This record gives sequence, structure tokens and C-alpha cells, in this order.
Amino acid sequence: MIAGNWKMNGTAAALGEIAAMAAALRDLPDGVTVAVCPPATLIHRAALAAGDGPLIIGAQDVHAEASGAFTGCVSAAMLHDAGARLVIVGHSERRAGHFETDADVRAKAEAVLAVGMTAVVCVGETAAERDAGTTLTVIGGQLDGSLPTTAAGLAVAYEPVWAIGTGVTPTIAQVGGVHGAIRTNLVARYGDAGKRVPILYGGSVKPANAAELLAAADVDGALVGGASLTADEFLAIVNS
Repeated sequence: MIAGNWKMNGTAAALGEIAAMAAALRDLPDGVTVAVCPPATLIHRAALAAGDGPLIIGAQDVHAEASGAFTGCVSAAMLHDAGARLVIVGHSERRAGHFETDADVRAKAEAVLAVGMTAVVCVGETAAERDAGTTLTVIGGQLDGSLPTTAAGLAVAYEPVWAIGTGVTPTIAQVGGVHGAIRTNLVARYGDAGKRVPILYGGSVKPANAAELLAAADVDGALVGGASLTADEFLAIVNS
């Protein structure tokens, strides 16, 4: 699975990039999922631009409740109705900037799965936590608090906070070590189903380092930030 997170970038002028990605991915091999998560304002138009091909349009966040007095929020059913088929939950920017707890993330993931979409649950440590040697403890706690009750429709993204948008990436050994620990957690939690949950790496993924990162142990794909904004860069990562 390769998923692009556009964050707070993109207006109607960027829909041509979605169309170009969709056109290039018409012959995507079986078993490979490619998704782009534009801002909520573009989801419906992005889904139209992607057409009926394999490119999936996703969302960057969701409210856990199905409806109600939540001004400015969007429910899972609304996102699905707009054309989304995947939702990122628990991104570090949501956890830090919007004070989302593990319990909040779990509730959002359950809401996404309840309407038949894929939930990409993000986990990751800060630089201070990495320096303190608590990476696996922090991530284990996030998994315990954030994961839904079922593995069906679930993906997990490991995004070291200190690598997001910084141009700095962990070593392949570091990535493989964390992904291996995540896999162990998933299997302990879900049994054989945990072996099939995609674990994505995110954090300064670019065409130049994608192949090496994707070859690391237990890395089943990537969550891509800035490099997903243009078809040329994103497709280069997909081709890796």
C-alpha cells in the first residue's frame, strides 16, 4: 500500500495531478493499493478525477460520531458518500496539534471501519523519546490504545515524528526493528489476521529513498507526504 497525504495543500488546480496518477495506474498489479488523501474540500472532485480505476481517494481525518452537533466536523459516512474509501487517523500532527488521545484515535478507527472504509492508524515517537530509548515502549502504548477491535480493513503507519517533513530518515535497521515490533504486536492482538495488516513507513519518503525503505523487513508500503503532491514524484515512489 502506497498512500499519499496532501495535508493542507491543494485546490481545484491540483486535480490534474490526481487525473495523471489515475491514468498511469490503470494497470496496477493485483494486491497493490495506491491511495491519495487530499483535503476534504477536494475529496468528491478527486474521486471523479480518479474515475473507475484502481486509484483510491482517502481522507486525512474523521469525527468519531456518526452525526450531531459537531460544527465543522465530518463523519465517516459523509466521507464515504463524498467518494473516500480510506481514512488516516491518529497522525502525529493531529495527536500533537489537536490533542488527540489514543482513545480518540481508536474511536475514529472504529467509525471508519464501521462504514466499510480502510483505517490507517498512525503511530510514532518524538526525537526526545527516541533519544531516551523508549521508542518501542511509546509505540507499543500507542498501538494498545489506538487499534480497533478487528484487523479487517486496518493498516498501520509508522511515522517517526522527528522524520516527518525534515528530510531525515531512520536507518533501515531502525525501520525494520520498529516494524518488526509492530508486527509482533499485531499478531499477538489479532492472531493470523495480524500477519496480513499492512504496515507502512512514513517520514520523508522520496523517490530517492523509497526502494531501500520498501525493501526493509516488515515494510509493506509507505505513507507519503510532500512527495505525493505531484504525479511525477508519487508515481516514482509507487514504481519503486
